[in-house]
Amino acid sequence: MTAPLLDLNGRTALVTGAAGGIGLAIAARLQSLGARVALADRDESRLARAAESLGPSALAITGDIATEAGAAALTARAIEALGSIDTLVNNAGVAEPIARTVDQQLADWQRVIDVNLRGTYLMCRAVAAHILARKIPGAIVNIASVAGLGGIPSSNGYGVSKAAVVHLTKNLACEWAPRGLRVNCVAPGYIDAPMAHEMFADTRVDRAAIERRLPMHRLGEAGEIANAVAFLASDAASYITGVTLPVDGGWCAYGGP
Repeated sequence: MTAPLLDLNGRTALVTGAAGGIGLAIAARLQSLGARVALADRDESRLARAAESLGPSALAITGDIATEAGAAALTARAIEALGSIDTLVNNAGVAEPIARTVDQQLADWQRVIDVNLRGTYLMCRAVAAHILARKIPGAIVNIASVAGLGGIPSSNGYGVSKAAVVHLTKNLACEWAPRGLRVNCVAPGYIDAPMAHEMFADTRVDRAAIERRLPMHRLGEAGEIANAVAFLASDAASYITGVTLPVDGGWCAYGGP
């Protein structure tokens, strides 16, 4: 009998931003499909609890992806712990406070760019060096956002960083495809997870209005993002590279008022 295409047995995955929310859901989904998983995050205590929730086979690695040395060290520790890495999920990300452009602080902009864009680039580079040197098939899935696919007022740093991740994904996919390393992107919409909760806590963002505007009239679940990531990481997507898959309840497709 042919093995299921979503069978990840024998695979080794590193998931950043995995201390909770979407990142933890992704790690759990990959593990449930048979992959050995290392969870990475800056928050050591939350990360330890997240890894514990997945059982003794899940590994926790604390690190900072926003610096070259930090990304290299995190990757090296993950390789040492797992023996190898063939799958990377760049989920770590932050957002700036919602404010009018003229009131935004440059430090907030820079922090978002450093984590969301530079961190993703550094982790792709570090892990790809390992995969390409070993001459093994591999998959990278970057987490962008619908904020990178269309304009959202008062969210410059976040939207720009995610749009850049979409383009970075295309560049890397074209470079590494001949060597068996696929690079794809998932663009979540409004997901019932900590980042959205923080956004809705700001009274200028109306959850009910967002849900009315969504064709599916509900927020997404973290597990629905995890399912998309698992697909793109798996052999079911063996001829897919350089794409961005919106998982957004129809947000990007909707053209009405």
